Amino acid sequence: MYNNWNFQYSTQKMIDAQTAARIAMRRVPGTVINVELDRENGRMVYEVSIMTNLGVYEVEVDAFTGSIIKIDR
Repeated sequence: MYNNWNFQYSTQKMIDAQTAARIAMRRVPGTVINVELDRENGRMVYEVSIMTNLGVYEVEVDAFTGSIIKIDR
């Protein structure tokens, strides 16, 4: 039986962590302090932590499309 993740993403290429950080910083300028690849609700995402003057923000970036999913402070 096919693993749903492998079947769904097998033809797509993931962006790298550096690209995810650049995408996140376009929306939340600051200093990247951490980038982690994680699975959220069945979707592969990069969690990018960015230090700003207002505090730390976490930006979730889709690992395949590069779209921003969520921004938390």
